[in-house]
Amino acid sequence: MKIIGINGSPKGEKSQTRRLVMDVLEGARKGGADVTFIDICKLDIKYCTACGVCYAKGECALDDSFAALNEKLLEADGIVIGSPVYINTVTAQLKTLLDRMADSIHCQSFTGKYGCAVSTAGGSMADETAEYMNTALQALGAMTVGSVGVNFMGNPDAIIPAEKKAKELGHKLFEAVRDKWEDPAQKKMISERRAYMKQLVLANKDIWSHEYEHYKRLGELK
Repeated sequence: MKIIGINGSPKGEKSQTRRLVMDVLEGARKGGADVTFIDICKLDIKYCTACGVCYAKGECALDDSFAALNEKLLEADGIVIGSPVYINTVTAQLKTLLDRMADSIHCQSFTGKYGCAVSTAGGSMADETAEYMNTALQALGAMTVGSVGVNFMGNPDAIIPAEKKAKELGHKLFEAVRDKWEDPAQKKMISERRAYMKQLVLANKDIWSHEYEHYKRLGELK
C-alpha cells in the first residue's frame, strides 16, 4: 500500500501544515503503509496554459517536475493533501499543481484511490480549505475519508490536539485503502461525474483522442 503526502506550504520545515501531513503519514505508516512525503514548493511546477495537449496526447507540453510527480500520484493508493490558508483558500503552489491535473479529471484517474486533507490557518477558514482539497480529490475520482483543520487564533498549542486527530485520520485512510471502504453518497457523486466526463470526452473525441482512447480501452465508450 502506497500513501503519498503533499505539502503545499512554502515554509519548509517550519510549516505547521507540514507537521499535520507528516502526522497523517505516520498514522498510515503505523498501520503498515509505505509512505512518501513530497514538498511541492521545492519542485518546478509551471502554470497550466490550457493548451489542450494533455487531452489529445496524454502528456503535458511543459517541461518541469509535474510529469514525475503525477506518475507517483497515479501509483499511489492513498493521498493526503495539506495547505495553509492564504486568503481563504490553498496556496498558489498547490493550486498550480491542481490546475495541471485537468486530464486526470477528465479521465477520472484517481478512481479507486482514497484521500484526505489537512489545513492550518492563523485566523479562520482552515476547515473550509481542507474541504476544498477533498473536493479536488473527489473531482479526480478519489473517495475521501475526512479532514483536519486548525485555526490558531493566536494559540500555538492548538496544533497539539490537531496532530492527534491527524494521526487518527492517517490510520483511517490506511483502513479505507485496506478494506476498500465506500461511502454511498460519494460513490453516487463520483459515478455521476464519471458519466458526465465520458460524455464530455465523447463529444470532443476528434480532438481529445487520448482521453477517448482511455475510456475506449476500459470498454466504457463505443
